[in-house]
Amino acid sequence: MSFDTIFLLLASGFAAGVLNAVAGGGTFLTFPALIFTGVPPIAANATATVAALPGYFASAYAFRSSIAQEGALRLRNVLLIALAGGLAGAILLLITPSKLFSGLVPWLLLVATVLFALGPWLVRRLQHAGVGEAGAALSVFAFGIVCTYGGYFNGGLGIILLATMGLVGFTNLDGMNGLKNLMSAVISVISAAVLALGGLIWWPQAMVMAVAAMAGGFFGGWAAQRIKNKALLRAGIVMVGLIMTVVFFARQ
Repeated sequence: MSFDTIFLLLASGFAAGVLNAVAGGGTFLTFPALIFTGVPPIAANATATVAALPGYFASAYAFRSSIAQEGALRLRNVLLIALAGGLAGAILLLITPSKLFSGLVPWLLLVATVLFALGPWLVRRLQHAGVGEAGAALSVFAFGIVCTYGGYFNGGLGIILLATMGLVGFTNLDGMNGLKNLMSAVISVISAAVLALGGLIWWPQAMVMAVAAMAGGFFGGWAAQRIKNKALLRAGIVMVGLIMTVVFFARQ
């Protein structure tokens, strides 16, 4: 690899790690960077998944004191759903044409962004109506769908996970961010393993990006928790979601 290629992979990997820690959407930096350096689209999707892994773990570690059980499910059960969903999504990617699912991506992002933006209001309305947090069955279904999506295509996973958490009764934004990163790591581990067995990973590019993503993930996790204005942080996350939605609609 040339110096220019290495620099591009490092820069996009670090920025993606920061973005994934705070809101999600790092794939929208690493995927096009890999394409630009000559990696075929399907392999770029798989390689970006592997590259994001260290960043997810690093940012989850940075949020470790904030992660706590919320909603109707135990933390262990949420992570088991992430594992199963990641496996299902990766297998689905191997056996179905990517175009079959890619047409839904911008709509999923749009819905997820709107849900996250309205999340606090919806939760207050549900609580006022006496509904409270979502039950275990609904939580399993919601997380299962999102985690399967994450195993199939990592783009926008963070914003969709945050939206889902808000709708099933999560309220602590730092804790949601930490759990989002931990779930993303679990999903990506099993997905990457399946995709690696399928021979889709370009390892030199993945390793360069992974080192930078780990540094960016830890920095992003550290910085996000020091933002005192949580409303501003939530607005920033919504903005990221809207930008990602526009980008994906433009690619259609």
